This record gives sequence, C-alpha cells and structure tokens, in this order.
Amino acid sequence: MAITRLNIDDFLQQAKQHIVIDVRSPSEYNHAHIPDAYSLPLFNDEERKIVGTAYKQQSREAAIKIGLDYYGTKMRAMVEQAEAWLQGREDKTVLVHCWRGGMRSAGVAWLLDLYGFKVYTLAGGYKAFRNKMLEQFSQPYTFNIIGGYTGSGKTEVLHKMNGSIIDLEAIAGHRGSAFGAMDGVPQPSQEMFENKLALQLMAHAGNTIWLEDESQRVGHVNIPHALWKQMRQSMVCFLDVPFEERLQYIVAGYSKKDKEQLVNATMRIQKRLGPLETKTAINHLLEDNYTDSFAILLKYYDKQYKKGLQERSPDTIRTITSSNTNAATNAILVANSIRQNG
Repeated sequence: MAITRLNIDDFLQQAKQHIVIDVRSPSEYNHAHIPDAYSLPLFNDEERKIVGTAYKQQSREAAIKIGLDYYGTKMRAMVEQAEAWLQGREDKTVLVHCWRGGMRSAGVAWLLDLYGFKVYTLAGGYKAFRNKMLEQFSQPYTFNIIGGYTGSGKTEVLHKMNGSIIDLEAIAGHRGSAFGAMDGVPQPSQEMFENKLALQLMAHAGNTIWLEDESQRVGHVNIPHALWKQMRQSMVCFLDVPFEERLQYIVAGYSKKDKEQLVNATMRIQKRLGPLETKTAINHLLEDNYTDSFAILLKYYDKQYKKGLQERSPDTIRTITSSNTNAATNAILVANSIRQNG
C-alpha cells in the first residue's frame, strides 16, 4: 500500500474517523499535541537530543545511522502498540505525524505501511496543525455571552442552552477565580489550551456560539487576545440573581472542598481583599462558618466583576432578572430574552 501525504485540512477531516499517532518525543507530546492523538515516540528525549546533535555537528547520514540503532530495537513494539490501538476496528488506518513532517514520521509511516496498515502522514507535521489552530482565533464569530456575578450558576446555565456551546472553564481545567482549581484536574499548557479551544471553534464555525463571561486569564492560561476582544464586544446576557441566593449556591459547592485549599486560595487574594477581611474570612473558615466567610469573598468578587462589566459598552449588556440559581429556569429566561430582543 502507498503512504498518502495529506494537507492539514484533509488530515483533520480524516482524524474524525481514524486514530492519530504522534511520533515526536515524550516532552514534545506532553507540552502540547493534537487532542486525542496517541503518543508513539520514535526517540525518547535523550535519543532525540543525541540524533539532533549528530545532525548539526556531523552530517545527515551520521544522524540517520544513530537513529537506526535506536529505531531497530523498537520496531516490533511500535507495531504491536499500533495494533492494540486499532483492536476492534475493521479499518486498519492510521494518521502519523512528527514536528515538521520529516524523517521521524516518514520512518514510522514506512514501518506501519510495511506491516499492512493504511498510512496517512501530515504535510508540515504538528507545526502545520499549530499554525492552523492559531488562525482560528482571528476568525469572525457570533457569540452570545452568559454573564452574572459569582454564584449565579453561569456554567450550569451554559450547558442548558440549546445550540452550540463552548465551556472555556472545562477546556482550561479551571473555574477562573483564586478558588477555581478543579480537584484532581491539572491545567493544560497554554499551547494545549489553545489547541483544544481552536478545534471547538472550528467545530461550531458558522453557528452562534454560547460562552460564559470570563476574565482573559483562566487559572494560568489565557484566552487568546484576538478572541478575547471579540468576546468583549459581544452581547452579554447578565443574570441578575440576589446576593443571598448566590451565597447559598457558593456555600453548597465550596464548603465540601478541602479547608486548607480554601484558606490558601483566600491568601492568594489577600493584597486585593485587604488584611482585615482576609483574616476575618479565614477565621470563619477555620470555625466552619462558611456562610460568613463566603459572604466576605462574594462581595469582593462582585466588585471585581462589576469593574469588568463597566469596561464594556453599555449597549452590549442585557440584564435578565432572576430570583434564584435554577439553571433550567435561567436558561429559559436567557433564551426568551434573545428571542424577544434579537
């Protein structure tokens, strides 16, 4: 069978139904990769370094010979790993890529083709994929933004909306505030966050996309500036939910968290919260008085959100009054507001 070389658009189309195999080194893959791609490194990090040094300091031929020494002992294991990934599939097709679509992907593609797989490679490699992803952030989109003070249940409302939604916090692995770290969920690198986000934007291209109102920084990753600028210019459906309702919602969710994590999160905002409020909030936490502690914190976050809201153009803000944090009810209120006002 012949090995077929695909451009990035055709490669992504094929990736919807076939597995993607990333043959870059483990550190390259761990930093960022095509979402859902399998890692099958031709060289480990140290081997890659040795081969690269030989290429630069000696010759291409010397580097290939050294690489073959490493590759030869791995061939069977690599074939068997690919077989395991394809188990249960009728179509034995694989998509292979390296960094630039060079020798690493060519070598693995040759082996898998020799064994009997149908193999596609990516022209330009991961670099072509990465450039494609970066292009997505400057494309024009139509966004509807769900806003509201902390504790309004915006994320839950987002998931109740009909149509295209993108959950930025889920992609970032973080809920956005100092308290937003998700238990047991590590945040992706900035590059990986962008890759995941760009693919979702592509999947919803041409549709009106619902997003939650976010700061540009979500944990330690940032929404790309061009996209963030579009979000700031889009219509915000601001859910105005009473303070006490929001406080109950926050206490119900965060009182189950580890107390030490809550104290540490409070300490991270002490410069802006102020020494007295920080001390009082922490003392309440230590005494299991979550309601009074979060009342202090909620007032702080309300001020921060209001400041961000004031930076928007007033004609992009639509206030929707709600008496509670029921996500299904509030999603209907938001949808009705959009229908009535466009």
